[in-house]
Amino acid sequence: VTTDGVTIQLMANIQLPEDVELAQEQGALGIGLYRSEFLFLQKSPQLPQEEDHYQVCRALAEKVNPHEAIVRTLDIGGEKYYHAVLERDEANPVMGLRAIRFCLRRKDIFRTQLRGILRASVHGKIRLMFPMISSLQEFRQARAVLEEVKEELRREGTSFDEKMPLGIMIEIPSAATIADLLAREVDFFSIGTNDLIQYCLAIDRGNESVAYIYEPFHPAILRMLKFVVDSAIAAGIPVGICGEMAGNPFSIVLLLGMGLRQLSMHSATIPSIKAVIRTLSIEESREILKGAMEFETGPEIEKFIRGRILDRLPDSFSPPVA
Repeated sequence: VTTDGVTIQLMANIQLPEDVELAQEQGALGIGLYRSEFLFLQKSPQLPQEEDHYQVCRALAEKVNPHEAIVRTLDIGGEKYYHAVLERDEANPVMGLRAIRFCLRRKDIFRTQLRGILRASVHGKIRLMFPMISSLQEFRQARAVLEEVKEELRREGTSFDEKMPLGIMIEIPSAATIADLLAREVDFFSIGTNDLIQYCLAIDRGNESVAYIYEPFHPAILRMLKFVVDSAIAAGIPVGICGEMAGNPFSIVLLLGMGLRQLSMHSATIPSIKAVIRTLSIEESREILKGAMEFETGPEIEKFIRGRILDRLPDSFSPPVA
């Protein structure tokens, strides 16, 4: 809770349902990102069956109850399993046939996962999220598959949450720049800053040769984030963030200033982020954001923010090197 009484929901990013207990111990109120691809990697080289998806998502929903769990549909690329399924290699799998693109190509795998998630939705509060949406028509194609699966379950008499929210990750610049259009058709946004930054700045964040260009505080990134948040708020839909910026105390003040009230991060960073938020007011965050946006480069912005909040960090936190 900020000094002026605004509640910020801190959630956790996890890979397995077993991670929920640790997240809760660290103070997480729900799961902001469940990476469902780890079930695929566990089962490799076999494919997970509908019952596998159902059991895992049911366990997740029951563990986080009464809070929510956001389940991201399959986003896999570059791993051996991925190549085995596609029976081909790609020169740049990070920008290739992955995530929702892969699911729309392999609807058999996609439908099986959706059936399991839908069945599990009656056991708690699950929100479904499509990754790497790049256009409105792509979202509509994916949603159409979901609706087909729902109708199939209805005909079978299988129960599921008819009101389960459907959202998307905003992690591609094309989606970010049409966030106002996407907000009309989705139930929520979750911003994936890791990919959004690397795609916007045209770098591979895993490439040491260009790692220095990876700038979360680049003015282009901040402008893009603000437009996404503004679009969600204008449309009246929830917007959260599940990228690494959510766990960075220097970006937290900007995110709160933009209007973000739901942050999901690695469990271990939750206590430090809580400590920082408790020293901030929304009014101050807005004022710092306004000041930051007046600078022209990422390093200048980061230096400005450090000067404002560095002394508020808990002793246990080691801030990133400037």
